[in-house]
Amino acid sequence: MYPKIFQKLIENFSSLPSVGPKMAERLVLFLFKQDSEKLLEFAQNLTQLKSLQNCKKCFNISEGELCGICLNKHRDASAICVVEDSLDIISIERTGLYKGIYHVLGGSMDTHSANTDLKIPELIKRIKSEKPTEIIIATNPTTEGDLTSLYIKRKLQDFNIKITRLGRGLSTGSDIEYADEITLGSALTNREKMN
Repeated sequence: MYPKIFQKLIENFSSLPSVGPKMAERLVLFLFKQDSEKLLEFAQNLTQLKSLQNCKKCFNISEGELCGICLNKHRDASAICVVEDSLDIISIERTGLYKGIYHVLGGSMDTHSANTDLKIPELIKRIKSEKPTEIIIATNPTTEGDLTSLYIKRKLQDFNIKITRLGRGLSTGSDIEYADEITLGSALTNREKMN
């Protein structure tokens, strides 16, 4: 039905999260209708994705060794907000309420197996060297997020540090990246100390 390259692009877009075959078809058709200059810019931006890396300190997406947040001397280094993914940072930053720094875990623990790829050992090293006064656990309000937060709390129990969790303005089972600024801001402001 479609030329091979068109069909291949539909398959590429279909492999993205939340993009089904119909949506992929629409996206490819939209790109096909764009002028060459816009299409070339899009292709170049896609290619440049590979030049990005993870921040060596917090594991956020970065153009260099350190991300813009870690390089910002005006951020409050006394609080580290622990998130599952870099998209969560974007959502929290949109609230305009949090001025601290972050630590990206790279996911959450599965209820069936401990995720050894999570950046929890790196978090512990940061706490030892940076000596923050508060750790804000901002994992998603899901079973996996709750399991991850409890595991982190247990790992940090020997440190003399305040450990808080986002308030439950977020509904259970939701993802932080999809929360609106008001709900997320409320959850951040009303965070609770973990017992």
